[in-house]
Amino acid sequence: MTSLSHLDAQGAAHMVDVSGKADSVREAVAEGFIAMTPEVIAAIRAGDIKKGDVLGTARIAGIMAAKRTSDLIPLCHPLPIASVSVEFDYLGSGIRVETRVRTSGKTGVEMEALTAASVALLTVYDMAKALDKGMTIGPVRLLAKSGGNSGDWVAERETDRA
Repeated sequence: MTSLSHLDAQGAAHMVDVSGKADSVREAVAEGFIAMTPEVIAAIRAGDIKKGDVLGTARIAGIMAAKRTSDLIPLCHPLPIASVSVEFDYLGSGIRVETRVRTSGKTGVEMEALTAASVALLTVYDMAKALDKGMTIGPVRLLAKSGGNSGDWVAERETDRA
């Protein structure tokens, strides 16, 4: 196992110095799920949620969250985000979100993709909670990342969702 890069020799947390790293194109893809009743899915599809366009609002929230990740995660570097996409799919038991974040920089965008997915799902919950307070969020996970010294990585298996 490699040592933890966010801990110094004394075990104190610190921000990793990436100043010596070369810029490279980096991308990360994350996914997440929100399970809900069939009635809530139908209401979202039909646009019958009193707060408005659920998925449109959640898409904007996910994009904004990716751009503000370093404000939320203490040791995360602020990054010049080149692009963020937030896409939704209806499933039998809820909604799946997939986020994709790209940059050209010294460190990766995994946290930005995960944050975008999480906040998009929290926004779906917030907008539809009047109909179903029992919605559940998760799992949220990294699907793939590319670029940087550690190279490309792809998740081993798909999450089973019906």
